[in-house]
Amino acid sequence: MSDFVYRISTEKEWKELQSNGSTFGGDLDKSSAFIHLSKLDQVRSTLENFYLNCKEELYLLQIDAKKLGDGLVYEIVAGSNSFPHFYGPSRSFIPLPLDAVTKAEKLSLSDGQFTCSLLD
Repeated sequence: MSDFVYRISTEKEWKELQSNGSTFGGDLDKSSAFIHLSKLDQVRSTLENFYLNCKEELYLLQIDAKKLGDGLVYEIVAGSNSFPHFYGPSRSFIPLPLDAVTKAEKLSLSDGQFTCSLLD
């Protein structure tokens, strides 16, 4: 398991995380009862599949996987790919804590490609 997992976050969510110290994420996270995360090698495809038409500013958050403890679960999605999901202890759906975020970078979109130094 990698030391880090990644969260693609809207500017609104990133500001909420900074001001409140935690976030339950967006509508998809709340309806799923877990925070959707990605491994580094999954970030680009997730951005391309779900965020190309997003009108909000986006941030990529690097998260210390150890700080999420056993609430971080890797689950098979679409029959093949294992994605990290953060539920919290005993799948209780707790918010993502700010102190687990080790870096945050604004994503830029140019010619259909998202960039930031975390993706280099």
